[in-house]
Amino acid sequence: MARSQDPGQVALCREDAAPVRATPHDEAEQVTQLLAGEPVTVEETNGDWARIRTAYDYPGWIRTVYLRHVPGTVPRTWLPEPRPDGDLVAEAYAYIGTPYEWGGMTERGIDCSGLVHMAHRRLGRLVPRDADQQEEAAAPVADDQLRRGDLITYGEERTTHIAFWLGDGRILHSTDREDAAGVVEELEPEDLRARRRRLVRY
Repeated sequence: MARSQDPGQVALCREDAAPVRATPHDEAEQVTQLLAGEPVTVEETNGDWARIRTAYDYPGWIRTVYLRHVPGTVPRTWLPEPRPDGDLVAEAYAYIGTPYEWGGMTERGIDCSGLVHMAHRRLGRLVPRDADQQEEAAAPVADDQLRRGDLITYGEERTTHIAFWLGDGRILHSTDREDAAGVVEELEPEDLRARRRRLVRY
């Protein structure tokens, strides 16, 4: 398969949602999705695939047919105007009932860290893509300081899940549980609470 290097070349996603994969194969794990107009830096092309890095520094492979190359550097105008006083939880609630999808970023399917990422993005802010990255980038919060819109991370040896805290023992998250798959508001399940790692805030 022919390879070419395109260091720093900028491209925009031309699809409503396009899968970004861990390796350049259609059967490879979907690690995230690009949305329409979203810019990426193309680091390498390999046949019909491009290795890209998103505006929030997330790497992966995407089929070149989903990209439209543009001159210059990554534009900032693709994000909504920042709304510092916007309601983060309200933005997350827009996804209630959305099915769970590993690597998903849309109302057709979204995962737990995708929900956190997209709620912030709708307010014009970029945060990391994966739960462990989101945990690391946010500021720690004491248990008695926890407030609506803060985040709770879960896992054992590493962070594997993240949820919005709503107060009164309730969380909002995207879960792949069989009995409640998708974006739900619920009392924090006991099995999750037992695996709490950190309380954090952006």
